[in-house]
Amino acid sequence: MALTEHAVTFNDAFAKHSARSHELFESALGVLPGGVNSTARTTYAGWDPYPLFAAGGEGPYLFDVDGHHYVDYLLALGPLMLGHRPQAVIDRVAAEVQRLGTMFALPYELEQHVARKFLQAVPSAEAVRFTNTGSEAVGSAVRLARAATGRQKLLRFEGHYHGWQDTVYWSNKPEPELAGPSEAPNAVPAGPGVPAGLADTLIICPWNDPESVERAFAAHGGEIAAVLTEPVMCNTGCILPDPGYLEFLREITRRHGALLIFDEVITGFRLSLGGAQGYYGVQPDLSTFAKALGGGFPVAALAGTWPVMRLIADGRYSHSGTYNANVVAMAAVDAALDELSRPGAYEELHRVGERLMVELRTRFTAADIPVQVQGLGPVFQVWFADRPIRSWRDAREYARTGSFRMFWEEMVLRGVLFHPNQFENLFISTAHADQHIDETLAALDDALPVLKARLAEGGAATK
Repeated sequence: MALTEHAVTFNDAFAKHSARSHELFESALGVLPGGVNSTARTTYAGWDPYPLFAAGGEGPYLFDVDGHHYVDYLLALGPLMLGHRPQAVIDRVAAEVQRLGTMFALPYELEQHVARKFLQAVPSAEAVRFTNTGSEAVGSAVRLARAATGRQKLLRFEGHYHGWQDTVYWSNKPEPELAGPSEAPNAVPAGPGVPAGLADTLIICPWNDPESVERAFAAHGGEIAAVLTEPVMCNTGCILPDPGYLEFLREITRRHGALLIFDEVITGFRLSLGGAQGYYGVQPDLSTFAKALGGGFPVAALAGTWPVMRLIADGRYSHSGTYNANVVAMAAVDAALDELSRPGAYEELHRVGERLMVELRTRFTAADIPVQVQGLGPVFQVWFADRPIRSWRDAREYARTGSFRMFWEEMVLRGVLFHPNQFENLFISTAHADQHIDETLAALDDALPVLKARLAEGGAATK
């Protein structure tokens, strides 16, 4: 069968599989730009020819409007740490809204109760402020670092994404011809509308390359306010830090009087109760949390050491937000932390995820399909590459994105859901158990002969 025939076969099958999703997508295009409410859900983000429309979820399953259910590894891009509709969180939110209302623009006791619980979970943090989104938290962390140090430049890394604010919406996935040399990349805006003058405030380095960071500090050490990094690179697939790399970033920032900011919007409360900083044992000066923090409810946090956070306490730095620490968010965090604090929760989460990672490697190896399954149990990616991926340039050069797309196509038709973009992740929740891994592996076993044939016939086109 020719590749075009395979493509027609999938397109026909998907059209029948998702007819109602198609209808709703066409209807939405008239009122929502792109038919959706986030770029990550658009056709150009990978949901081509249109995204599936959700009808609900329960535990590790998502249901679509066409009546299908999927073992869900998308998990709303990470927030559904406890699976869909975690009853303990929903009940607590409902009870607190009935008891208190929704918000006051005044302090109330539940805030400090949740803050103490948060700080107990994240022992490297000494103080915390709650906000609403990861982008808000990161924007505050960057501005606070500049206020604390009196410096203007921010060192960050190619391929990392830190939200949509102008100050950090740069070099997320830049084209090499624009980004320039890999050892000292140019700052490239991630989209139109970002003021070009902000490039002068940024130093871009490749990830997992200590020498480039050393050179940047040698040239600009007295100007760098902070190093901003994902402790695990989760916005270009999943790329782990090389051994000692986070410790190196901690040491060099201290040596030069700069702050270290961990963007834990994805890794926070996912890798461990203490986030990536707890998992790796590295203490940043500031860190941001969001997705897994609220058990599926929107909430974020900015946490740090008292010497930095005191600027907020003293009123020298304004951290504002009408919706900050609203009752819904605080009740959700309180209940989610109770669930995640249960003995053995993270051990089981890692066990289940690592089992899936091992089984994926085993099956792809047996099928003679070269992949790199990279990450940790709670978050990982299946890279269609014949070598480990250590940076954005590696991902851009070596990942066979067309092959990954074929993998997604065959799995989604068999009831397994994850993001169709090679540069996203697969997420595990505490609701996933061995039976769901078994379902996933059964789907893969059924898909592999077709996938192998497609990959063989696709050749270079699968790039």
